[in-house]
Amino acid sequence: MKLRHLATGLAASLLFTLPAHAEFTLDSRYTDNDGDLIADIPAETVDPGTLIFAYTPVEDPAVYAEVWGEFLDHLGSVTGKKVQFFPVQSNAAQIEAMRAGRLHIAGFNTGSNPLAVACAGYRPFTMMAAADGSFGYEMEILTYPGSGIEKVEDIKGKKLAFTSETSNSGFKAPSAILKADYGMEPGKDFEPAFSGKHDNSILGVANKDYPAAAVANSVLSRMLSRDVVSEDQLVSIYKSQTFPTTSYGIAHNLDADLQARIQEAFKSFEWAGTALEAEFSKSGEAQFVPITFKDDWAVIRKIDEANGVEYSCS
Repeated sequence: MKLRHLATGLAASLLFTLPAHAEFTLDSRYTDNDGDLIADIPAETVDPGTLIFAYTPVEDPAVYAEVWGEFLDHLGSVTGKKVQFFPVQSNAAQIEAMRAGRLHIAGFNTGSNPLAVACAGYRPFTMMAAADGSFGYEMEILTYPGSGIEKVEDIKGKKLAFTSETSNSGFKAPSAILKADYGMEPGKDFEPAFSGKHDNSILGVANKDYPAAAVANSVLSRMLSRDVVSEDQLVSIYKSQTFPTTSYGIAHNLDADLQARIQEAFKSFEWAGTALEAEFSKSGEAQFVPITFKDDWAVIRKIDEANGVEYSCS
């Protein structure tokens, strides 16, 4: 991506001053006897006839129903189940659906992973990565040419668009970084706005509805590749360190053998020539790789702690 960058930051001061382990506990309805920070598979499990899959609501759900089509056919073949794509409009709705038993397999965005794990019994096990095994994305703060914002400090007294409070790059990380590195807080030093999704924020800046926005650059890359926005409409004034991207996982109470078959479906899926490859190669992804919530989401839990986040499941 050739989008013009005026500044880059790694938020080093934030990450090196936080505690080594953020406090994290599961809702009382779940157990974690093995200490891996995710819900154990209970004695009583479910084995549904139809598996419901949802992708994180960062962009147009209609686009992604088609993108995931071949993978869901493969998932059905490996598991022997019918599989249905469930379009969700918000992170909160997605978490509630899994907590209520209406959602079995999902991709949760980076920032919503801790809440989904703690409150919905979500068991993440994989995410997308490049062919060489590298993975992740960066949070970028975007503005538009001629906005009067040349550096992060220029946001003071203006409006900054976030996506939703459960998003890492769309709210949690920029909030923590702006406070730790720039002494700026929403509602005090700038006016926060919430667009709901990354594509809304990016389009909002490109169309000059927002003077600035914090977004995931993986979403930006895909939108640029589809010509939804153009490079000359946007300027990046901040780029963070790399964060883990959307994880994929399973509801904790699915039959253990079924969980194993679902994991095998992700592992054995052949990307070449599929709509999944066509879409996600735009942001560098080419395969699914194994992850653990305990290790790979440690930095996200630290950011949550820095923001004073509490995982309320009521």
